[in-house]
Amino acid sequence: MNDQLDYLASRVTARKMSRREFMGRAAALGISASLASSLFASAARAAGPVKGGTLKMGSVGGESTNSLDPALALSQVSYHVLYAFGEKLVNVAPDGTLEMRVAESVEANDDGSVWTFRIRDGIEFHDGKPLTAEDVMKTMERHSNEESQSGALGIMRGIQSMAVDGKNFVVNLTEPNADLPYLMNDYHLMIQPNGGMDDPATRIGCGPYKVEVDEPGVRHTFSKFENYWDDTRGHADSLEILVLNDATARMAALQSGQVHVVNRVEPKIADLLRRAPNINVYNVGGPGHYVFIMHCDTPPFDNNDLRMALKYAINREEMVDKILRGYGTVGNDMPINAAYPLFDDTIPQRSYDPEKAAEHYKKSGHDGSPIILRTADGAFPGAVDAAALFQQSAQAAGIPLEIKREPNDGYWSEVWNVKPFCASYWGGRPVQDQMYSTAYLSTADWNDTRFKNAEFDALLLQARAELDEPKRKALYSKMGMMVRDEGGLICPMFNDFVEATTSNVQGWEPNPDGDTMAGRWSSKLWLE
Repeated sequence: MNDQLDYLASRVTARKMSRREFMGRAAALGISASLASSLFASAARAAGPVKGGTLKMGSVGGESTNSLDPALALSQVSYHVLYAFGEKLVNVAPDGTLEMRVAESVEANDDGSVWTFRIRDGIEFHDGKPLTAEDVMKTMERHSNEESQSGALGIMRGIQSMAVDGKNFVVNLTEPNADLPYLMNDYHLMIQPNGGMDDPATRIGCGPYKVEVDEPGVRHTFSKFENYWDDTRGHADSLEILVLNDATARMAALQSGQVHVVNRVEPKIADLLRRAPNINVYNVGGPGHYVFIMHCDTPPFDNNDLRMALKYAINREEMVDKILRGYGTVGNDMPINAAYPLFDDTIPQRSYDPEKAAEHYKKSGHDGSPIILRTADGAFPGAVDAAALFQQSAQAAGIPLEIKREPNDGYWSEVWNVKPFCASYWGGRPVQDQMYSTAYLSTADWNDTRFKNAEFDALLLQARAELDEPKRKALYSKMGMMVRDEGGLICPMFNDFVEATTSNVQGWEPNPDGDTMAGRWSSKLWLE
């Protein structure tokens, strides 16, 4: 039988046998459909990418308020649009190493306070202009500007000065930082002509595809950029991203063949979808987490006893079991888990304790009025059900939690980072410095819990400059405890990224750095 399978695989590798024919022959040999599908995928990968066709994605996280300005990207559709037409200095590979993109190399001085990115020759913007180190510096300057409202503003505040030296982009830091190249992986930092200073929402990037249609909240289409510098990426002739915020509609579009790729497969249907014909389901664990966030500077959440009451009033194990269905792990009210190399696993795990919750609630002096928690289907998969579980477990502690269900459209602009208590999610970041700088530094634009602590800020700067790993780990551990015990984050669970494709999609490479191959599905996948 092995000889026959080897023969069939060789026919696929030589592109002389279709998937349908291979599956039929394998079935005749008594091979299970799942094993045959895996064997075919391996043979197809060995054959190399097939060029052409239109690759289509159905994505949650699209709104009518979305912009092409990379600084303003908030949710998944904007994230995927940016990766289709943009390019950064570096990416983080699936194994956690740095992958050079616009930068062909990066070097630091001895203490990590000065970093030099050498900019690659031969990169062209979609308008035909060559990309230069000056474009890189202008991009970084714009995201450093307080008026840009950039999601990357927090990580840019550690930069003292920037300069161009020939083909080099040179960064001088206020404090040494061994993780600086990883910060440049932030998806907002797509390189634009003149940094986007002229028109931040222009369609011009240097990625594998050009924007053709931009209908926020509806669809986005792209055509292949013929002068793209990397011929190992961008295999399709065109792309289409359809905004499908409703999970049922998204899965129906996948199963009917209307789209080839979908994100945010709900855990409650993932196993069922795995059994569907001609569908592949993928999952990968990482730093992504589903959360409820409180504004620490807004009553009644400016009272830490009330925040602690709510933290003790949530049943994490129940949520992982009933919401994630095993596609994730328990959280601990801090944004860091074992996906981070300097994670401290000795920090005690907080558990559901209605007695402690009731004790803190009484101590807070809250007047007993309803505490409004806002949520939406698009906040994270199962967010509405998770909020209902939270309400039930809080009730057992005598805490009057009231759920307000918000529409998906406008949630990320009108509710998240605006209202004082809501459901949200974070995709996580490759290193702790980036996660904390983006969302917990007092001055970060995306500090969505309004956690402002001078000691925490000082520790963050100290950790950046500390090159001794054990000492750095100890600093991060202290910071994690501060967020856990004083912050506005309720983190019940770390989620797997669960996504699916039709079986004629090849090149899938799970990446824990983010949703759907960390945004690289558009440049790395192809249609068989």
